[in-house]
Amino acid sequence: MKATRMFLVLCFPIVLFAQLRFSATFPKERGGPFDGRLLVMISADTTNEPRFQINDGPTTQQAFGKNVEGWKAGVPQVADQSTYGYPRQTTKEIPKGTYWVQALLHKYETFKRSDGYTVKLPMDRGEGQQWNRAPGNIFSKPKKVVIDPGKNETLTLVLDQEIPAIEPAKDTKYIKHVRIRSERLSKFWGRDFYLGANILLPFGWEEHPNARYPLAVFHGHFPPTFGGFRETPPDTGLKPDYSERFRIHGYNLIQQQYAYKLYQDWTSANFPRFMVMEVQHANPYYDDSYAVNSANIGPYGDAIMYELIPEVEKQFRGIGQGWARFTYGGSTGGWEALAVQVFYPDEFNGAWAACPDPIDFRAYTVINLYEDENAFFIGKPWKRTPRPGKRDYKNEVTATLEEANRFELVLGDNSRSGQQWDIWEAVYSPVGENGYPKPIWNKRTGVIDKKVADYWRENYDLSYIIKRDWPKLGSKLRGKIHIYAGEMDNFYLNNAVRFTEGMLAQLRNPAPESEVDYECLAEHCWNGDHSNPIWLSRLMYVQIHAPKMMERIRKSAPAGADTTSWKY
Repeated sequence: MKATRMFLVLCFPIVLFAQLRFSATFPKERGGPFDGRLLVMISADTTNEPRFQINDGPTTQQAFGKNVEGWKAGVPQVADQSTYGYPRQTTKEIPKGTYWVQALLHKYETFKRSDGYTVKLPMDRGEGQQWNRAPGNIFSKPKKVVIDPGKNETLTLVLDQEIPAIEPAKDTKYIKHVRIRSERLSKFWGRDFYLGANILLPFGWEEHPNARYPLAVFHGHFPPTFGGFRETPPDTGLKPDYSERFRIHGYNLIQQQYAYKLYQDWTSANFPRFMVMEVQHANPYYDDSYAVNSANIGPYGDAIMYELIPEVEKQFRGIGQGWARFTYGGSTGGWEALAVQVFYPDEFNGAWAACPDPIDFRAYTVINLYEDENAFFIGKPWKRTPRPGKRDYKNEVTATLEEANRFELVLGDNSRSGQQWDIWEAVYSPVGENGYPKPIWNKRTGVIDKKVADYWRENYDLSYIIKRDWPKLGSKLRGKIHIYAGEMDNFYLNNAVRFTEGMLAQLRNPAPESEVDYECLAEHCWNGDHSNPIWLSRLMYVQIHAPKMMERIRKSAPAGADTTSWKY
């Protein structure tokens, strides 16, 4: 019997399953050791490097991601079928064919925060938290390979390239750049942290040294310099491009034309004289802090309000009082504009919020965080319908919520992807036991954590907070809230605006005197301009909102206020 059993073993050896592997190394001249997120990207599209083709839309190529710690030069890091991928989850699902393959390491740094937690995160390096463009990240040159998941094969990649540093923007007559060390943020993060601002100075600023000016704070994604303002005519030799978003040929030329138009309007005889300020607050989680205090990101709200803004007003002769400050923005900037008006009601005299990120978590895009059990699917137990995450102008879904979250999970776990859903989580959530943001839902299953949702409601649901605190906020916010949304917002942000509109309509003592407006069939990001299409109105925020700010000053400036020194 024993001999027979041995014979069977010899005749039927153990079968080694075929597995595709990617082995990545980097040379010693690149330094190290490194912590970070290793990404292996596979593309069938030869028009650009794979690192620029990974997204949550229908054109995305394939990516796999894994954490590395203490990675040393010459030591292989392997991505195999156990490595999580998007849109295909494993390497064995890759169709046989010829591809371009590339690897990149998104570097993490170690932070010892004042709350006692030590975390590893990607520090912004002047690029606005873009993993595929971050200076210092190392990557491999795209490599043409034939992939056959049915073979037992290891493909080697060498990360011998490094993304160079970014040159800082230069000052001009009208555009200035400010950078300060924030005491509040440095204390929180346990190292020096900085805030920046891009300033558009009013025409005649140098010639009128005794004038002091109102300030408009324009919120939005990371701006390397003040955008949409051009002191010279459009380039005559500019080759027209095509805007996929707006379906317009030559949109780059249109942008230059309207940037120059802003300069022409700004320096004209009758345009209001005030300062515009864009905030630079990229951080280890995103290109933007959302301009509020956060358990995970730190006291950005107070740092901007009580450190950065006073410094700007001091340097460039701002009036420095709440009646002469305004805030506006679109999308992320729309949420921020409303948020800072609500959280600092005396410090601003009006907020114009276009297409704001969800301002009522009963419509967290298409999810009711308080009633729904799953973020990814509708229905139970027999039927599960995927929730939409993004739609195009034809109302066709281009990404589901599950797909968008899987995309982020490949780029980074623990809310470290640098993408939209993760930054909301990082800003709004309490700190988890591991020191990273506590998830609002499981990124693999979509199951919502109701305790986290309750925390979000009490601290960041703007609609809920306005209603809850109206007895003390009412007199401070009356006439200051302006919200705009397109009825076909690509990210379903109009849903939360509807809930907020209904809430505002119920408020009394005092009545809010707010403005909520919509544009039928308008996509993201409609800003209240009924006269022009979005592709044009988005280039004219300053011209659209300046008259409204001046009218607000006329109606509400206190007795004895300086309403004349800046009028020339």
